[in-house]
Amino acid sequence: MHPIFRNNRDIDLALRETLFRAARTGEDVIEIIPGKGTGQLKKRVLAFLAQKHIKKLYARVETDATNTGRVLVRLR
Repeated sequence: MHPIFRNNRDIDLALRETLFRAARTGEDVIEIIPGKGTGQLKKRVLAFLAQKHIKKLYARVETDATNTGRVLVRLR
């Protein structure tokens, strides 16, 4: 995520493409690594995933307890 972190449109596009591709290919889990840093990128990722039309694509979102720079998305 770090090469595109300054552009919200690029972040949304990358997340959307990844989520749709994983759903289409039957993946169980997506691992998103926004990194630790200040936490702003992680907040942006979680805000994207909280959108009503995006929530329909996954079962739940987990933040890794042992690594705060990692977000796991469990697909349906």
